[in-house]
Amino acid sequence: MSTQQEKAAMFHQFHTKGNPLILVNVWDAGSALAIQFAGAEAIATGSWSVAAAHGEQDGEAMPFQLVLDNLARITASVDLPVTIDIEGGYGRFASEVKGNVSQVIHHGAVGINIEDQLPSGAGLYAVEEQCLRLSAAREAAEQAGIPLFINARTDIFLQNAPERHNHALLEEALIRSKAYAEAGASGLFVPGLQNLQLIQELCERSSLPVNVMVTSHEPSPKQLAGLGVARVSYGPYPYLQAMEYLKELGQSILSGN
Repeated sequence: MSTQQEKAAMFHQFHTKGNPLILVNVWDAGSALAIQFAGAEAIATGSWSVAAAHGEQDGEAMPFQLVLDNLARITASVDLPVTIDIEGGYGRFASEVKGNVSQVIHHGAVGINIEDQLPSGAGLYAVEEQCLRLSAAREAAEQAGIPLFINARTDIFLQNAPERHNHALLEEALIRSKAYAEAGASGLFVPGLQNLQLIQELCERSSLPVNVMVTSHEPSPKQLAGLGVARVSYGPYPYLQAMEYLKELGQSILSGN
């Protein structure tokens, strides 16, 4: 079995522009095992799905200890590299982020998603403040001796309706991409961005490999690969599909059909 350091190095290598890592986001050990069995290269949680599966709301409402316990069960159950969505880091200040990232690494993760959305859900951290938080996460990883993949999520596009996505927002995302890279980020995550032309330009100009989130069957990973995307994730989509199937199955069984 690979060590945590080896899994972390492997996870970095999976992020190839034009040959993206495909992550079918999971929510617990059972779903992680199913996705490993399906042939995945790595396992990724999604905060919305994890919260929903535990009867909680997204937005750091789920107790962090429960997040860690769930992570520990996942990493103990699968052989693949595991990356965890820790939303905004479960702390506003850099010192809090550092401590929480240390715990995440201790529980077996080799990657994290950390977002720049403010805890209120409205607005973003200033670039300078978010860079301090990212630097703290990188410091925690270095002290642990793990080359953690820090997927820096920017909610620039998520907080604007798709019809308002334009080059002005793209330029803002590129400013953040450059700053986040200098602060120690490994990748740039842009949930909400759907415009294929803007995705392609972002991939061409960002120094960080770009992660795009898909919430349906389109666009396909092959289409996104052609645009230069290095990572494709599916957020809450797998959980919602699984729960819809479970409801249909339950209705069929309970109706006697």
